[in-house]
Amino acid sequence: MRTAIDDWQQGRADLAVYDAAVAAARSAFARLVSAPEDDVAIAAQTSALVGLVAAALPDGAEVLVVDGDFSSVVFPFLAHADRGVRVRHVALDELAGAIRPSTDVVAFSLVQSRDGRVADVDAVTSAARAAGALTLCDITQAGWLPVDAGQFDVTVCSAYKWLAAPRGTAFATVRPAVLDRLRPLAAGWYAGEDVWTSVYGPHMRLATSARRLDVSPAWLCWVGAAPALELFAAVAPAAVRDHAVGLADDLRLGCGLPPGGSAIVSLPDPDGVVAQRLGDAGCVVAARGGGVRLAFHVWNDHDDVVRALSVLAPGLVPA
Repeated sequence: MRTAIDDWQQGRADLAVYDAAVAAARSAFARLVSAPEDDVAIAAQTSALVGLVAAALPDGAEVLVVDGDFSSVVFPFLAHADRGVRVRHVALDELAGAIRPSTDVVAFSLVQSRDGRVADVDAVTSAARAAGALTLCDITQAGWLPVDAGQFDVTVCSAYKWLAAPRGTAFATVRPAVLDRLRPLAAGWYAGEDVWTSVYGPHMRLATSARRLDVSPAWLCWVGAAPALELFAAVAPAAVRDHAVGLADDLRLGCGLPPGGSAIVSLPDPDGVVAQRLGDAGCVVAARGGGVRLAFHVWNDHDDVVRALSVLAPGLVPA
């Protein structure tokens, strides 16, 4: 990406390089989530992609979400309250049981941003199918977990988190049976069947694949995204999960907590003292929802667990 920026500044921008980067990133993401490449659309943020689903709902539709889920999964639906779209909020462990025949969409994060809890995918998707509800799953926080996008009607993912891409890169996967229900609200030249003959109007032929939902890419971000995504796509997702969850569970064990089965460990920290002490010790952590979140990934090792445990004295962590 730095090389591409240098080329841009010196007037050596090469559009072929940018197109190749977008194509490589799309292909790598498709492999990573076990989806056909034709089912993958690109954008800059997940909220814009969730917004396509929200805009496709009929007046008076019912949407079921997880109480406390990340705003990008929820706010695009709340924005349609003026036309009667109703949003119900339930606890994560109650999600499957709360799906009813009147539910049009079940929108949820596979892994909760706040605390790393993982949704019961089989229960949710089974209940949604029985009710005829669309499933929209945000997999942004699930980059450490094997994901089969085919389990859901739509997935969205911001790649700058666990996939280590530059911010401004995001993906959606859309099952072909659902594609015609989504209007390409941001359709531009990149949504054309042939990109470089879609530059000027008045006639345009949208792509027949999920590319019709593409948002014109911020080129330099995608130059940086392609190698990161290709690297992750070349590694067995189960190996990433085992490594990250193993470190997280080692930390939990050291804190006197049972295994969590997630790469994310969330500990109470209402006043931010624990986060401050971890930061002083050289740990990069996040303050989320009255707690401190420690997220382990491929660049972490056991030394990081030891470093964190040197701060997390028993008096600061409930047994």
